Amino acid sequence: IASDNIDEVIAIIRGSSNADEAREKLIERFELSEIQAKAIVEMRLRQLTGLEQDKLRSEYEEIMLTIADLKDILANEPRRYQIIKDELLHIKDKYGDERRSTIEYAGGDMRIEDMIPDTKVVVTISNAGYLKRTNLDEYKVQNRGGRGQKGATTRNEDFLEHLFVGTNHQYMMFFTQKGKVFWMRVYEIPEGGKNTKGRAMQNLINIEQDDSVKAFLVTQDLKDEDYINSHYVIMATKKGQVKKTSLEQYSRPRTNGINAITIKEGDELLEAKLTTGDSQVMLALKSGKAIRFEEAKTRPMGRTASGVRGITLQHENDEVIGMVAVNDMESNILVVSEKGYGKRSNLEDYRITNRGGKGVKTLNISDKTGNLVAIKNVDDSNDLMIINKSGLTIRMAVEDLRVMGRATQGVRLIKIKDDDSIAAVAKVVHEEDTEDEIENGTEIENNENNNN
Repeated sequence: IASDNIDEVIAIIRGSSNADEAREKLIERFELSEIQAKAIVEMRLRQLTGLEQDKLRSEYEEIMLTIADLKDILANEPRRYQIIKDELLHIKDKYGDERRSTIEYAGGDMRIEDMIPDTKVVVTISNAGYLKRTNLDEYKVQNRGGRGQKGATTRNEDFLEHLFVGTNHQYMMFFTQKGKVFWMRVYEIPEGGKNTKGRAMQNLINIEQDDSVKAFLVTQDLKDEDYINSHYVIMATKKGQVKKTSLEQYSRPRTNGINAITIKEGDELLEAKLTTGDSQVMLALKSGKAIRFEEAKTRPMGRTASGVRGITLQHENDEVIGMVAVNDMESNILVVSEKGYGKRSNLEDYRITNRGGKGVKTLNISDKTGNLVAIKNVDDSNDLMIINKSGLTIRMAVEDLRVMGRATQGVRLIKIKDDDSIAAVAKVVHEEDTEDEIENGTEIENNENNNN
């Protein structure tokens, strides 16, 4: 259109005050689109030569032919199929040689842990149930007698109850009061700095709202047949039942957990310990009695069994307050009552009896002492954290408690107000010793495999 009316187009452009006005006049005069008018205004003077005019007309004729050809393709189905066939044959002729690479199925040989280094980490669990893992490198070496470093930031009135050195490929098993067990790999525990508090266990495992974690174990590879068949989990309930099950039974867990023990109505799981089958088990009652028997007296059972009687309760309101699995016969037994009295005795003061008996006196229970609330297997490397129902927390060194006879009343550990009592007792490590023990790679929990 512009070529055929070039003189008029030039006159319109020359007579316009700006490019926008020129475009509007061209649109009005020749019924052009916005894009066409803009292209005419931006034409160069050389395109007014005869040669450029011929090229323009030639291009126009080619485009019109292409349009006609494309419309014919769209209207002609046999022609469309022929084009597809011709193009596929062309691809086959050009690229249809034999495959040079080989594809082999090897998916079963790759596991996620193959991509995660099995390095040492420090795993900490607070009394309120906050869990994290920290690279061992974050703990620097200190000489003996150093002040130590702060191991974690915890909530008010919370403290680190468990701390151990493990590796990324180890497993952690969590046992709940309803008798379920969950597990996760150590590398799945959220990583946190030395001064962070970690994540709540309830947010990491698929636990029911009205359930809670009562015990945890640290194990080696659950796919190692020799390992899982030579280790056992021994559990105790508040009503005095004990149950021993091969670790192999727990080596195939599910996301929603699996049954670890069948809990009878009115009962709940209290403790779970990992053993090698030759430990000695101690159970203590709130009425002040304790029993010590050989683990071998308890035969291995399946996951769904409810166990056998470990100790006979003194009365219907009596209950088990703790269990220890002892391997070190030189260790001491510490018991604490709710009114703040406690006593540290030699293990040998508790004679070995048959499973299911009434036990022997471990503390003279009276109105002054109150019921028994805790039994722990301790040595001089431990501290005690005592938590009162009022929220008060007190820390003391075990080495400051002298060893005394089994049947005594014990000594006052802390002074407690008349309307207060001890809610829980936890065994922890000397703060000033923590750094050196972590650096040496020792398991701070006095060897978690023994779970003393």
